[in-house]
Amino acid sequence: MIPAGEPVQSAPMDFKTKEEYVAEFLREGILSGRFPRGARLKQADIAEQLKLSITPVREAFRILEAEGYVLNETHRGVVVAPFDASATREINDLRMLLESRLVLAAMEQITPQNYAELGKLQREFEDAEAREDREAVRALNYRFHRQLYALAGQPQTLHFVQVLWAKYPFDLINLIGGRAGRAAAEHRRLLKAMKAGDRKTVMSALREHIDAGWRELQAHLAKQSPAPVMVGQKRKRAAVE
Repeated sequence: MIPAGEPVQSAPMDFKTKEEYVAEFLREGILSGRFPRGARLKQADIAEQLKLSITPVREAFRILEAEGYVLNETHRGVVVAPFDASATREINDLRMLLESRLVLAAMEQITPQNYAELGKLQREFEDAEAREDREAVRALNYRFHRQLYALAGQPQTLHFVQVLWAKYPFDLINLIGGRAGRAAAEHRRLLKAMKAGDRKTVMSALREHIDAGWRELQAHLAKQSPAPVMVGQKRKRAAVE
């Protein structure tokens, strides 16, 4: 597993402030499951973990609350926000639209060194999948996409994508048997098309990658209770407080 205290990857995006660094650390931690949905986040614990003062952690909480990653509850403080497990089609369609924009822009900026860095992340993703380390798989999936999209040089679009990620049920998709292996193959197809400069295949590869997770989630949920589930509201509270 990726150690809880390991710094987030700053390349190719540099963090201008400490609160941006903390916010990115927490985004990755939430999407990887290191900080489970419904978990209480304590400023002092995170500040100690990152060797920072309380102030940037407090500011990072405000950033993430605005993005939808956390909630500030009256009696519990800051907790990781639950999400609607039904994951609306609208969110999926917006992901396709914005992430397609980012990956095409990234193609115009990418260098051989960037390809090497993405390839390294992809190999680490596949290694984590092989040893069935789900937390590491999700963290590396986040790093792969974030690092790729940051190459586009469109921080506002990337920001909106990260807001959508806060609302997307990666937790549940990660539980689907074989999904990580299929995602790895989809990543490889995407990188291959990018290296070939094939914009049409890049677009189809990315859209199929996003849509595959959504379709598999719908099939998975259809086998479960038909009632909507707000993941994280009642789970693991005793363990994290």
